Amino acid sequence: MCGYSCSRLGCSAPAIDPGRLQRSPGDRLYRTGPGLASRGGYSCKRLWSECALAGHAGKMTQAQAVVIIAAELRLFLRPGRRGTPVAVALDGTSSLGHVVESLGIPLTETGRLLVNGEPAAPGYRPRAADVVTVEAVRRPQPAPARFVLDVHLGTLARRLRLAGVDAAYANDAGDDALIEQANAGRRVLLTQDRGLLRRRALWLGAYVRGARPDDQFRDVLDRFRPPLAPWTRCPACNGPLSPAAKAAVAPVLPPGTRRTYQTFSRCRDCGQVYWRGAHSKRLEQIIDSAVRTVSTGANG
Repeated sequence: MCGYSCSRLGCSAPAIDPGRLQRSPGDRLYRTGPGLASRGGYSCKRLWSECALAGHAGKMTQAQAVVIIAAELRLFLRPGRRGTPVAVALDGTSSLGHVVESLGIPLTETGRLLVNGEPAAPGYRPRAADVVTVEAVRRPQPAPARFVLDVHLGTLARRLRLAGVDAAYANDAGDDALIEQANAGRRVLLTQDRGLLRRRALWLGAYVRGARPDDQFRDVLDRFRPPLAPWTRCPACNGPLSPAAKAAVAPVLPPGTRRTYQTFSRCRDCGQVYWRGAHSKRLEQIIDSAVRTVSTGANG
């Protein structure tokens, strides 16, 4: 017995050993004391998750498990659920993977799943009073350094190509086409569409964090740490770039460019010609940032 008691009228739920609870590193201890769960119509002196385990969460009309989410994954939860463990009603048939996804967390973003402190497979069926811990995927994540991006991530695609990362992208690709391309080419599908990541046909995907291209770029590089080869891919089509003699590309160059620049490259797939123009300093800053992120991680 843990020694905690519950003042709910008529409560006969057994006390739960706090040692069963798994907390992610950095998690705060959840508040205790009378009135903690007063919105549920009772007051409890247990930790919130212990109280749920003991059968106090909500009206407890059916069996429940408690799910403790890693801090890195709480952005997927509804705002009201982000500060505490989550009590989940069990139907006796849903798998652990389904339970996690029902909270809004794509399985592509999870690392180890633990049940009562022991590793569990996504196919495990949670039981009443189970304590489930959902860890975030570890970084760097081993995966092929080939990507396909959904239609909303065009700027990110161009930045990955600038850094020499193989990044397929089309601004009119539908969901089925993206999944087919990802599977056929063993590419990681990058998206901010959680529904797309939950598609069972998809072999591997990743949720891209951040609203700004700088943040998205940093997130992908930190997660996968792909080898970089700046200035070797066409930002427009992802094709390989090759050095081009000035005389060979002169007919397509603006007059000012012909007078000023001597070094050029051309895409072997689409024929686009490139040179280090006035905007190259900004592009060099993007590449320098990419090199730092891959070398030391996003927080390095």
